[in-house]
Amino acid sequence: MTATAPAVVTSRRARAEAWVAALHDDICRMFERLDGKAGFREDRWERPGGGGGWARVMTDGAVFEKAGVNRSVVLGVLPPAAAAKLGGRGAAVGSTHFFAAGVSLVIHPRSPKVPTVHLNVRYFELTDESGTVTDAWLGGGTDLTPYYPHEEDPAHFHRALKRFCDGFHPDFYAKYKPWCDEYFRNTHRGGEARGAGGIFYDHLRPEDLELTWDQGFAFADAVGHSLEAAYAPIVERRRDEAYGEAERHFQLLRRGRYVEFNLVHDRGTTFGLQTNARIESVLMSLPPLAAWDYDPQFAPGSFQARLIAMLAPRDWIGA
Repeated sequence: MTATAPAVVTSRRARAEAWVAALHDDICRMFERLDGKAGFREDRWERPGGGGGWARVMTDGAVFEKAGVNRSVVLGVLPPAAAAKLGGRGAAVGSTHFFAAGVSLVIHPRSPKVPTVHLNVRYFELTDESGTVTDAWLGGGTDLTPYYPHEEDPAHFHRALKRFCDGFHPDFYAKYKPWCDEYFRNTHRGGEARGAGGIFYDHLRPEDLELTWDQGFAFADAVGHSLEAAYAPIVERRRDEAYGEAERHFQLLRRGRYVEFNLVHDRGTTFGLQTNARIESVLMSLPPLAAWDYDPQFAPGSFQARLIAMLAPRDWIGA
């Protein structure tokens, strides 16, 4: 930046940095506990242009084939193409500068009976060349990608998310659940759902909802910590269930769809590539193994067909 930012910005940025650091540690401890065997390797990286991050990756665990939990605090000048995609209010004249702090994770279990889970939370801020804030918001969400049609798993996941959403605003779940359903779709495959959804939000400006920034950060923190209640019980319930080669291969096919979404549509991946983030961290979400069969077909009533049908958006709270 070309000038010192106002004190309120400095305070909010410092808060965001401290928040994502503590959340990063909490999440990693939870997944190490759930796995019971493997630990995380940490790589510190610096971004040309400003900031950097901490990538933590667990591989070859008892439960998790690959688990990536990334923390980043980055800043710099926002390229015009990235500014247009963000949808924030940038500088009226001159260059737009950005600051972003967040935690993102993708967890790929070994067993096809245990769903993949994704989560990210972030604070984003735009300033003009003098350091004056032109926009600031919170974003994030979490979603579940099952590989086997256990309907009670996404039902549990959604009910847990609704409980904590309701504690912050009565409209949050009703608004953010459909947004997630619409966002996590492979539109190049006719709108096929990536998973069973969850919640997704962006451009959450607390003042627009008559909330304070304290309440906004508290909500973001609750999203970040939500997997203890929403996901961990599913892992513990499914981790020891038996499976065979058919279930494993189908898991790899669905992981292929996951890869397609992340490389073609995901905003975080696009933003990372456009802002010269560390490529290993940007692509950390990809699974260690995936498969692409040519035009796979599944018999009516098969577990594969039932899983695909289950992924259609629905009301999971009343399920």
